[in-house]
Amino acid sequence: MFNTTNLIKLGASIAGALLIFLFANWGAHSLYQVVQETHGDEEHAVARGYMIAAAEEDAPVEAKPEAEASFADLFAAADAGKGEKVFGKCKACHKLEEGANATGPSLYGVVGRPKAEAPGFNYSDVLLALQGGTWEPEQLDQWLTNPKDYAPGNKMTFAGLKKPEDRANLIAYLATIGG
Repeated sequence: MFNTTNLIKLGASIAGALLIFLFANWGAHSLYQVVQETHGDEEHAVARGYMIAAAEEDAPVEAKPEAEASFADLFAAADAGKGEKVFGKCKACHKLEEGANATGPSLYGVVGRPKAEAPGFNYSDVLLALQGGTWEPEQLDQWLTNPKDYAPGNKMTFAGLKKPEDRANLIAYLATIGG
């Protein structure tokens, strides 16, 4: 089964493949040659690239800082219908029915509910330390921005919602559930 003819074929195949790579490398170097001139001074240097003229000093461009809307303004203009769509990211771990805990606690009536007090849910020690406050929209906004920053060491694996509008819409939607 393994004889000298097969061995010669194998060797010729490897040599042919190496020859093809050698020619491809040679062709690429000839097409895309980068000249590196290191001798001489700046007088003999090869000019490369394009010159981009800077803006004239006579006409200063004033950068207007974008005023970021406060959470209270975003929450006042929030759309609960859009928040229901954003909740799609949450429903893998949270339920909206009262007492229906899943991987995360039930979010029924979460807006205004005392922290770490969903009936029947086993909270981590980090969240139990937050007891005493309530989940007001501002705290929920901070939590939804990045749960790991709000309560370092909690078990929630969600990275957070980056868009402030999405957070405001979601909190407005959650305020309609059981509140």
